[in-house]
Amino acid sequence: MPMNAADSLFEDPKASTPETPRPRPGDRHSGQPQAAAIRPAVVIDDVSMVYTVTSTGSEEEDQVHGARRLARRALGRPPIVKNHALTGVRLLIEQGEFVGFIGRNGSGKSTLMNIVAGQMNPTNGRVWAVDRPAKLGVNVALVPALSGDRNIRLGCLAQGMTPGEVDEVFDELVEIAALGKALYWPMKAYSSGMAARLRFAVATATNPHVLILDEALSTGDAQFQARGQARMQEIRKNAGCVMFVSHSMSEIRNLCTRVVWIDDGHVVMDGDTKDVVDRYDKYMGLLADGNLLSARAFRDECAGQYRPLAWMGGSL
Repeated sequence: MPMNAADSLFEDPKASTPETPRPRPGDRHSGQPQAAAIRPAVVIDDVSMVYTVTSTGSEEEDQVHGARRLARRALGRPPIVKNHALTGVRLLIEQGEFVGFIGRNGSGKSTLMNIVAGQMNPTNGRVWAVDRPAKLGVNVALVPALSGDRNIRLGCLAQGMTPGEVDEVFDELVEIAALGKALYWPMKAYSSGMAARLRFAVATATNPHVLILDEALSTGDAQFQARGQARMQEIRKNAGCVMFVSHSMSEIRNLCTRVVWIDDGHVVMDGDTKDVVDRYDKYMGLLADGNLLSARAFRDECAGQYRPLAWMGGSL
């Protein structure tokens, strides 16, 4: 059944969550659970996303797809093709985890983040979350005509904070945003980096249970990246989870407790940060050297070791 937003996994996200079998660290590939307890934050259950798009196609494709495509071409209508952005993604993310998502451009990472955030409905499958996920830049209602300080207050209130709670965290958010005198300028006068810092400060004000960051630190300077990384680690330690998309392998290595590699809409690997990133780096190196067949064979070898995580006695 399609969803309009990520469903709540538990009635009260602040209450203690039920304990379920925890897989051994090495069993993310084998799918074999053991008896220890886990506290789910996000469950991605067999999610697929298919886009229908038009394509100019080719004569070879016409021969493969037959009369319907030829008829549309004869009528001056571009052939319709299906783009499988995600296929059968199954993941369980625990409270307190900092999970990195890596992959080439167009691999499906951002599509998956948008589905978890409730921005789009999957074609198949479903997502459960311990609380409504906060996706940086999406869940924050900021007004370009207002100054930075007023936007901080507005954004916090829009997330359900009381005026008193906003007062308590205001100075800390100002420090994270690091806007200086620009704090009192209208937001429409901000550079992309300044706006990103403001959005990050507001988005993390409430210690969200599920925080989604899609290249969120890439527009900031080194100081902002350091402050942002410290803030994300604080959220994780408070039993929230962070889903972090980045093309910076140094950020992924430094921040993430676990990494998911996605390619062509499929999960290739899910596991130890060093292991996954090392293999991904090798794959990208083969592509950069033009060894396409070797790269594809290596990726398929990695994917052949992956098994969807078993949870509560069966596959998600």
